[in-house]
Amino acid sequence: MAVIHNTTMTPGKLELLAAWLPGEPWYVGAEREPRLSKAGGFRLDDPQGEVGIEFMVVTDESGDRPVSYHVPLTYRGAPLAGADGGLIGTSEHGVLGRRWVYDGAHDPVLVAQLLALLQGRAEPQAQSMTDTRDPSVTACFAGPGFPADARPTTVADGSQGTRIVVEADAASGVGTGSARRLTIEVARVLRPDPQTSRADVSPSGGHVTAGWRTPDGRACRGRFAVLHDAST
Repeated sequence: MAVIHNTTMTPGKLELLAAWLPGEPWYVGAEREPRLSKAGGFRLDDPQGEVGIEFMVVTDESGDRPVSYHVPLTYRGAPLAGADGGLIGTSEHGVLGRRWVYDGAHDPVLVAQLLALLQGRAEPQAQSMTDTRDPSVTACFAGPGFPADARPTTVADGSQGTRIVVEADAASGVGTGSARRLTIEVARVLRPDPQTSRADVSPSGGHVTAGWRTPDGRACRGRFAVLHDAST
């Protein structure tokens, strides 16, 4: 169970993201400093209780029109080996001390729990309340299950978002003797999707849908992540 502490982080999340976002290939802003506000999101629990997992939405109002970004985040008490490319920065937490903040697409704990959410093995939690389920976050999944020990093998950031390839060994008993691969497409620039009320998934895919609010208070929903089967 993730415990939400009523405390401070220095620098704060929005401050860290404002410095990090312009360097990402999917950021659509011009050469100006982002002007960010929190617009929504949800959390997942780490079964080991060590890593904070948050799927945050921030809206940038520095341009001609607001743009909402989806940024999965993980919070760790020590650096994650081999993940320097995913490090957003460090911050001093008022209760927990120094935290290493990562782009969660590069963190295997977040990827594993995202797969668990897709398959109904994890429950989405409210962003700002302890031990409170968020029923507004929905997940659809079709096809054979994927083992809990699956691991991300590659993470690629592009102009359209982030692609994560996840693989399970043949020894896991999944598939027909060869490794099974899934591709998770993580949406970065969020757009309202009028079709999100439909559970339209392919025979071997899925998606996570959640909501956020525009600066004028309008409620929006869209797909935060889409899953595709890419078995070999």
